[in-house]
Amino acid sequence: MIAHTIGQVPTHPDGAAADPRLRWPRLATLAYLAMSVLTSLLMPGIGVFGETDRRWAVLGAVGILAFSAAQGAVLYAVVTPWLTEPARHRLVAGFAVAAVASVPLVGPVGSDDWATWAWLGASIVGTGPLLLGRWAAAAAAVATTAVSAGVGWWTGGPIANYVIITAGIGLSIAAVSWLQVWFWDLLVQAQQGRTAQARLSAFEERLRFAQDVHDLLGHSLTVIALKAELAARLAAVDAARAGREAAEVQRLAASALAEVREAVHGYRAVDLRDQLTAIAQILRSSGVRCTVTQPPGELAADIAVQLVPILREAGTNILRHSRAAWCTIDITQDGDQVRMTMTNDGTAEARPDTHS
Repeated sequence: MIAHTIGQVPTHPDGAAADPRLRWPRLATLAYLAMSVLTSLLMPGIGVFGETDRRWAVLGAVGILAFSAAQGAVLYAVVTPWLTEPARHRLVAGFAVAAVASVPLVGPVGSDDWATWAWLGASIVGTGPLLLGRWAAAAAAVATTAVSAGVGWWTGGPIANYVIITAGIGLSIAAVSWLQVWFWDLLVQAQQGRTAQARLSAFEERLRFAQDVHDLLGHSLTVIALKAELAARLAAVDAARAGREAAEVQRLAASALAEVREAVHGYRAVDLRDQLTAIAQILRSSGVRCTVTQPPGELAADIAVQLVPILREAGTNILRHSRAAWCTIDITQDGDQVRMTMTNDGTAEARPDTHS
């Protein structure tokens, strides 16, 4: 089965592959791959201009244009990992059809000393490793070289030239193109890892809080349910005792509510220094140098509660929406005023991205 071997996992446009910091590497990769398409146009085009039969010149031009368009589409798919697999397969199938159709259309075109179709064969060999598995690409390269030799024999051209151009130039294109796309794929995977790490950190915090709430409420709600059932049974036979049980249910419910409020308060009032350490470690593990400056003393609890969510949000924004290589987190205190500033070098604007 034909499959894309590089950038295999599709990524939604809102995900890592659409991150602003990947825009220029992707454009650079596309620009390089466009040179392969340009080669598919220009080199066989020389044969078209050298063709004396106007009919074959027109058919050759049509075949070359169709091949180049299909090649450009499939190379675009290589560096567009958010495309769906059905769309990717349709583009690859279109390229295969254009490649096969180019043999009768372009094969007879050109003078005896210009191997016109061999250049299209080189493009097929060069594109194969980006679309197929290792062994399938090798088989396709051998088959394409054999077809190129057959075209040379059919048209009476120099067979050796056909083979050398298709195999030699094709393998050179394959090596450089694969390396370029491999670097692009590494960038996508790295950015996906950074995004996943940020999400995992938030998920682990929510899971911890959910576990705390479960532990607090599990026992209380079980007792409340049993007491309520007992009160319902006693209502018809012992109203006084049923009333006492109902009052106990009310007391237990109020106690459980107070415990939940304390848990939520404790969750929100997490230690600011621990959060600073955690955010700095996440940024450093994602390749962002991070420097933290804290005031010498402890901050008031109500101030720390307000700073923690801002710190988390700003850290997430740096990971997901900036191209930062370094970040500084400064917390200063001047009397009753506390200021937190986060600065990084990855913003699109000329001024720092500051959260205070």
